[in-house]
Amino acid sequence: MSLMNIKTEGNSMRKSALVLLLSMVFLNVFSQAEMRVYTNEFLNIGVGARGLGMGNAQVASTEDVYSGYYNPAGLANMPNSFQVGLMHSEYFAGIAVYDYGSFAIRMPDKKRVLGFSFFRFGIDNIPNTLFLYGPDGTINYSNITSFSTADYAFMLHYAQQFNIPGLTAGGTVKIIYRSLGPFGNAVGFGIDLGLQYRKGGWRAGLMLKDITTTFDAWSFTLTDAQKQVLLQDSNQLPKNSIEYQAPSIIIGGAYEVNIKNKFYILPEINIILSTDGKENVLLPGNPISMDAVAGLEMNYAKIAYIRIGVSNFQHYSAIDGHTAYSVSPSIGAGVRIKVISIDYTLTNLTAIQGSSQNNGLYSHVISLRLDINLKKKLETKAVN
Repeated sequence: MSLMNIKTEGNSMRKSALVLLLSMVFLNVFSQAEMRVYTNEFLNIGVGARGLGMGNAQVASTEDVYSGYYNPAGLANMPNSFQVGLMHSEYFAGIAVYDYGSFAIRMPDKKRVLGFSFFRFGIDNIPNTLFLYGPDGTINYSNITSFSTADYAFMLHYAQQFNIPGLTAGGTVKIIYRSLGPFGNAVGFGIDLGLQYRKGGWRAGLMLKDITTTFDAWSFTLTDAQKQVLLQDSNQLPKNSIEYQAPSIIIGGAYEVNIKNKFYILPEINIILSTDGKENVLLPGNPISMDAVAGLEMNYAKIAYIRIGVSNFQHYSAIDGHTAYSVSPSIGAGVRIKVISIDYTLTNLTAIQGSSQNNGLYSHVISLRLDINLKKKLETKAVN
């Protein structure tokens, strides 16, 4: 149900329809405040065009600044002393914008790495039509204001190498802030832990995500006038509450094939065990369900890259009544030019097995990575 019924008159038809659509988006955001299972979903999208291009199958092979998200243990395998990562993507024809930035620096002992990541997923310039109608029932467009709803995450990462060759470990502390414009906000906290082991071309990874059970504490600040308008249209008022994100376990394996130090092929598969009773995954269960993602990366001389991946297996009921499933494939490419890596991915395509249907939901993702070796720069400066 929308916040109010907007009448369409004459030349204002398109404008009124847009106000109605965005009013429904605003109401839907309010309704999400009572959900428990799918909180902080913006943190499940993935980061970096490389990871998204491989269907987010990264737990075993990740080894750069984006590892803070996928498996913080991978930061310890970062080949440079300092890296910066940036990503931008848009969803739903640009209505929602997802931005990410991170950096990682290797400590002087060369065994430890510190990192920081910033996330923002938001919708801006949403019309607030609560007071579109005046007390006498007339429409007053000057009463329309705008607001933004956005989810933020700030993550601190730590990783280190051990005396056991190939073994690394890492952890992430994350602070979450979610904003519903002037109407309410939430603050949350969580911890991730990860391990990686490498031997020859083999890669293995373990990620304990939200191991402490991540929570968001919501607080709403609606005015009496806002409450009155919502109640007049039979809306439920949001209440101060706490949402929880249950822990999940991600296990990954990969193997890098090296052909004459020129061609490299890296397939990876991750198994995801969720503990919140999700049903619409590859193998649903209660309370533990199992899902899977897989990806393949091919590159020439660590310069030019091609990637494919599959993720988001979901069951659904087809029109003829039989049960089918859908998957989300992704494709991408990348290039490394000296200290700069540029990656691109087209993701969130939904293909339905046994059908020509396609829902048309897709996103273009662009990410950058800057590789810097601080020690070499300092040595060069000293010589000069």
